[in-house]
Amino acid sequence: MYLKYKITDGDIARGRAKNTDGVGIVTTTGTSTIVGTATTFSFYENSNYIQVPDSVIGIEKIFKFDTSSISGGMFSIKYQLFLNDLYYFNSVELLQYAMVKSYLEDIDFLLTTDKQVRFNKRQDRLYLDIDWGAQDSGDFLVIECYRALDPESFTQVYNDSFVKQYLTALIKRQWGQNLIKFQGVKLPGGTELNGRQLYDDAIRDLEEIKQRMFSEYELPPMDLIG
Repeated sequence: MYLKYKITDGDIARGRAKNTDGVGIVTTTGTSTIVGTATTFSFYENSNYIQVPDSVIGIEKIFKFDTSSISGGMFSIKYQLFLNDLYYFNSVELLQYAMVKSYLEDIDFLLTTDKQVRFNKRQDRLYLDIDWGAQDSGDFLVIECYRALDPESFTQVYNDSFVKQYLTALIKRQWGQNLIKFQGVKLPGGTELNGRQLYDDAIRDLEEIKQRMFSEYELPPMDLIG
């Protein structure tokens, strides 16, 4: 899905922090004994990240937000191309137009490249390696990400067939673990509890569900070429 975030003055202050002090500077130290003397090593980093919701499980990219001379504004090349060359639909061959557009996109890619981002799920932090000093408060970032559904808001999650099969197998495993303690106990009528068999069946069911998850639900790994 796509999430939109509004940049604040605090984000810019933390992101553009420099030297070893100031707003947004974080210090990490390490201590080691060198020639009998305890030596402390200090490392500094700025807080160039924004805190994302815990439900976000993965971030692909953020969309371009720099002003491009190729595709934006009245004086852009795209606008001038339509103004001067496309007087009517038959004035330019479609093949030539497609080639010109592809060439302009290549130039735009070189001038305004995609921003480098780093996402840490354990901290719910999206690090933006950009020039924070060139950003304006009030601008928006559009983030392409994956977000887990909240079962409290979307209760149909509990009705998923995969979830129900997985839950049944877990309950079966727990039931088997409880009955293992009473192995050999006979119930009225001669029925004997067999917790070990129930537990082994549940383990086998969970393994089958795991293999099905890998083969049907997981995205295939990308091929490495080169």
